[in-house]
Amino acid sequence: MEQLNDKIALITGGAGSIGAATARRFVAEGARVVVSDIDAAALDALVEELGEDAAAAAVADVTVSAQVRRAVALAVERFGGLDVAFANAGIFGAVADVADYPEDVFERVLAVNVRGPFHVANHALNALLPGGSLILNSSVVGLTSDAGICAYATSKHALVGLMRTAAKEAASRGIRVNSIHPGPVDNVFHHRIETVATGEPEARAAAIFEAMIPLGRHATPAEVAALVLFLASDESAFMTGATIPLDGGMSV
Repeated sequence: MEQLNDKIALITGGAGSIGAATARRFVAEGARVVVSDIDAAALDALVEELGEDAAAAAVADVTVSAQVRRAVALAVERFGGLDVAFANAGIFGAVADVADYPEDVFERVLAVNVRGPFHVANHALNALLPGGSLILNSSVVGLTSDAGICAYATSKHALVGLMRTAAKEAASRGIRVNSIHPGPVDNVFHHRIETVATGEPEARAAAIFEAMIPLGRHATPAEVAALVLFLASDESAFMTGATIPLDGGMSV
């Protein structure tokens, strides 16, 4: 039986590897999805791949409340409701000590990584049907941190506070709210982080990071999507307010 049969989902950051992998998995499990991103061409290609009966594109900047509201409204108007919202869009920023961190970069990271998920939560919680699920994509550094990543780590820690508050507020409607905390993922986004953080070429930077992961490898986007599927499905019906690491043991 399909785990998301007749469910309707919104995925932000839908043009990235994790968002696209999640959209593919959701559709394979019987859901219809609205994928949202600032990259219109990538969204169009993904919708063409998934089929217009199962997917729709909403070009939106998550830092702009009205654009997120329209993406939520598209799910309701096109497919008839909203059962799942996955706040997945994010950026990294720069690597610098707190004393030297550029203020404009710090503010931009918080705008995308905190204000963006807030907008998703704010609008999705007004549309989610009873029994629905809101999932926030944080990071392993939403549970830990390291030198040089104050903006990214601060933003990802902030999502835990947003998630825990929303989980308590939405529980009376049977709506679950959880955060996921991936470690390094084998995708363009994280390989860029690794090269910036280490100053090494991509292959060497990836090896340095894998040496810090007890399981000794990066996660795949499909593995992240599998966790999001679990949280979106009725298999996690009694789980809310949880911070779930998917980091190969980095946060242990």
